[in-house]
Amino acid sequence: MPQPPLIFLIAGEASGDQLGADLMASLKVTQDVRFAGIGGDAMMAQGLTSLFPMQELSLIGIWSILRNLPSLLGRLKYTVETIKAMKPDVVLTIDAPEFNLRIQRRLHKLPNKPRLIHYVAPTVWAWRPGMAKKISGFLDRLLCLYPFEPPYFEKYGLNTTFVGHSLAKKPQSMTKKDPNLLCVLPGSRCSEVEKLLPIFGETLKLVIEDMPDLKVVIPTVPAVESLVREGVKNWSLEVKIVLGDESRDMAFQKATAAIAASGTVALQLAAANLPFLIAYKVDKFNEWVARLLFKTPWVCMVNILLVFQKFGPNFILTPRAKNLIPNPWIPEFLQKDCTAEKMAPIILNLLKDKKAQAFQKSAMDKAISLLQAPPDVAAKAVLEEIEITES
Repeated sequence: MPQPPLIFLIAGEASGDQLGADLMASLKVTQDVRFAGIGGDAMMAQGLTSLFPMQELSLIGIWSILRNLPSLLGRLKYTVETIKAMKPDVVLTIDAPEFNLRIQRRLHKLPNKPRLIHYVAPTVWAWRPGMAKKISGFLDRLLCLYPFEPPYFEKYGLNTTFVGHSLAKKPQSMTKKDPNLLCVLPGSRCSEVEKLLPIFGETLKLVIEDMPDLKVVIPTVPAVESLVREGVKNWSLEVKIVLGDESRDMAFQKATAAIAASGTVALQLAAANLPFLIAYKVDKFNEWVARLLFKTPWVCMVNILLVFQKFGPNFILTPRAKNLIPNPWIPEFLQKDCTAEKMAPIILNLLKDKKAQAFQKSAMDKAISLLQAPPDVAAKAVLEEIEITES
């Protein structure tokens, strides 16, 4: 009797581990399959025995990658050799493009290669547009989180499927809001906290002139907890610092508004239906690099989703596109605009003005609805690739 199809998965970080685990659970319901590969706790809970600890691939930034380059190259070679020996039907890599796309490129050269799938598209709509053509040359399938992404790759012949985003399934909370509670999110990296927390503190000094009863909750992570505690010790208002996903979600449910560093937290806030503004500031050199590389004039994914929804999937983001929507749905205060004087009135408005809150909530609901895809679409795409190997 032939064995069930073998799917080799590779995740390199926590978010990818969860995507992999959800996909494994969906596949197991649909068809009898076997799994091998590299993953974390979530994927191992679904039955994966990881080839080596996923944390060895969880590197952020060019310097971390360069410092660990010999180890990464060794793991890359070991992974490819293992795949060649196991002969899976499908190799599915999840995000972590620095490692995973190198794996896929090498596998593409094999005479009897498996079907090659990558999950989470490179953000070619924001920067490095040439990546779309490059990966289309060696992948068989691409799974996208955002509905506007497929056209970027389909024009090069890559079979691309929008599979939706996990945050689109997040249930809305019925917890009663505290009208005096502001959620402050200064980022999860030391450089972000060091740059933004003092500016946020100055912003709140101005806000409490009109709202003396203002309270603050700061969801953070262990890596920057001490830095956050040091940064707020002289703030002249009530501050509560919380750790963990459950505490963060509870803070989102109770707060009336938020001020946040740019990042993935924007979609989490939108899913929680919590009105917010985005802020970010880097040094002059990094600003120059960003202006050189990035095409999008917005950084908040809520704004980007709604721009594509307004102008269609073939809309091309350029810095000049900002002229089309000078006042986006979620206010963004970047670089020279990231000041207490500019942000304080907006925060005050979001805390007090029901119409301002309703406007943002409507926009966030629309953005999150755009992330919904048919059930099990990712699993179905994988099974379609397996059928090709069996035909």
